[in-house]
Amino acid sequence: MQTRHKIGILGATGVIGQRFIQLLEGHPWFEIVWLAASDKSSGRSYGEAVRWKLETPLPSRIAAMTVSPAAPEDAPVVIFAALDTDIAHELEPKFAAAGCAVISNSSAFRMQADVPLVIPEVNPEHLNLIETQSWRKQSGGYIVTNPNCSAIGLVLALKPLADRFGLESVFVSTMQAVSGAGYPGVASLDILGNVVPYIRGEEEKLEAETLKLLGKLAGTKVEALNARVSAHCNRVAVEDGHTESVSIKLTAKATRGEILAAWSEFAPLAGYALPMAPLQPVEFSAADDRPQPRLDRMRGKGMAATVGRLRPCGLLDWKFTVLSHNTIRGGAGAALLNGEFLAAAGKLLPPAGVPGVPGGDRDRVAVSA
Repeated sequence: MQTRHKIGILGATGVIGQRFIQLLEGHPWFEIVWLAASDKSSGRSYGEAVRWKLETPLPSRIAAMTVSPAAPEDAPVVIFAALDTDIAHELEPKFAAAGCAVISNSSAFRMQADVPLVIPEVNPEHLNLIETQSWRKQSGGYIVTNPNCSAIGLVLALKPLADRFGLESVFVSTMQAVSGAGYPGVASLDILGNVVPYIRGEEEKLEAETLKLLGKLAGTKVEALNARVSAHCNRVAVEDGHTESVSIKLTAKATRGEILAAWSEFAPLAGYALPMAPLQPVEFSAADDRPQPRLDRMRGKGMAATVGRLRPCGLLDWKFTVLSHNTIRGGAGAALLNGEFLAAAGKLLPPAGVPGVPGGDRDRVAVSA
């Protein structure tokens, strides 16, 4: 790519906003030029406004940037959004209506019929839904979403099996890290030495999003996968990394070797050379006690799902454990990979012929030699 896209981050001071900054710093395709957050942060330097909580230092260039109001008037065309659901309902359509490509991590529009819910390795064809959005037709803007942080690891593990053998039933119980609740998240006295067997709305999201992600694009709508999903979602005292115990019933019988082959041969983005795409999106660990969050969450630079403990299930067909990093693969990294795929497909900027919308050279910067 000879030029880099100028991008903005909406909700830049939160946990996912910080991950966006960490992952985008030095990115070969994108350059951060705009940061926006709540009114209390607007007008301050980012370094003053943020409580930086990541393990890498806050980049000095980003720390010196002024936080802008959360309005589209001076925003670049490409927006990575890390907003709470209620705020996303209000703000994301405003940016799309102004001609922005809104690549969202929020749940606000994931299940809207004309909004693609996408994992590039799983269902990139669903991105065609953006052409049906009223924003796209009027201004060139659109909204694209990535799934719930617990759905991504699960669906990456299920996709190659669903394609080869068919999928009838899924039973999943999650053990979700506290970082999934944002900052400050769950109070220490509620989570230390404890398991909280309820995360508001999480089970419903995991069940519905899994079926949409594995569904087929039929014209201008997605037909959900004809399967059953039952989810139990639990918050546990782990910093990062969602672990899920999964049992599945397949349409066609499969041997252990065939399932392992389906996972190991699953490399649908191999020809795209996307910077955030892991070489092996689903990695199998043969050790009896893996995967574990502390040891496996950063596989594929945090973008791979790790599966292990594959064994027969006495109730369904097979059972296994899957782990994924919830704020990288399940958050900012997922949205960033969607942005890279859109860039490779030539869909980041408004189409030709849309009048009065941002775009063109002001939203690209030359890549230094």
